[in-house]
Amino acid sequence: MGLLLALAVGICTLGAFHGIRLYRAEVKLPGDLAVALEVGSTRTSAVGSGIDRLGMRYAPMVLRMMGPQRVNNTRKKIDMAGNPGGLTIDRYAARRFVYGVMGALGAFAMLANGQPLIALLMLAFGFFWVEVGIWSAIRQRKADIERTLPDFLDVLAVVVSAGLGFRQALDRTAEKYEGPWSDELRITLRQMDMGVSRRQAFEELRKRNDSEQVAMFVTALQQGEELGAPIVETLIAIANDLRRTDAQIARRKAAQAVPKATSIVTMVMVPATILLIGAGMFLGSDISLG
Repeated sequence: MGLLLALAVGICTLGAFHGIRLYRAEVKLPGDLAVALEVGSTRTSAVGSGIDRLGMRYAPMVLRMMGPQRVNNTRKKIDMAGNPGGLTIDRYAARRFVYGVMGALGAFAMLANGQPLIALLMLAFGFFWVEVGIWSAIRQRKADIERTLPDFLDVLAVVVSAGLGFRQALDRTAEKYEGPWSDELRITLRQMDMGVSRRQAFEELRKRNDSEQVAMFVTALQQGEELGAPIVETLIAIANDLRRTDAQIARRKAAQAVPKATSIVTMVMVPATILLIGAGMFLGSDISLG
């Protein structure tokens, strides 16, 4: 057992020295990883940047092992998460490699120390930690967008009614907002500036966001444009529909919370109360079991 533990410590030490050598080495970075490290360096932590540099050599290998279909799905998830911390598909692969190696070495050390449960936790950390971060970012981004969208549409309707065109009104209103919805609008406007049609640009907006409210906004906007409805009335109608949807979702969540609270009370508090009452009755009756 001591020999295995010493071997594990030796492997970890060699891996640390090798990682430091790779970190200091001058290497040619993959395409979007180089851009992310230069442009997105201010949006990521020092630890994240260090992990990216350690795993950047092996990012192409990880992408080949993932396969084209999984790479495309992962790239879509990263886009839906809003590229948190400047994350790209290459940075994702680099982190998967580093965390995977760390989890495997940690699991081996825990197995050598006779702790299989912690070894499983280390493996789970190595293989799923990056996925957990993306999943959490997707949920947070979706909530932020759905909270911002109705008020944004009200402001946009006011700006359009003041006489500005829809394109100029979008640009002017997006400047006054911060957060993921403003970022999405800037991407859409940039696509329109590059020659993409308004319909196609908003279709891309729908694809980048896994949100029913964004889908409702795009659909209603396109239908209003096809039918020739006034844009101000369309925007106000969309905002009212989104607020009604928010109210329905809130009522649904409140209705679901009651059974959850009841089940928690039934499964936890009631048995504990019964045990407490039984123990008090037993101790107060001076019954001797000896």
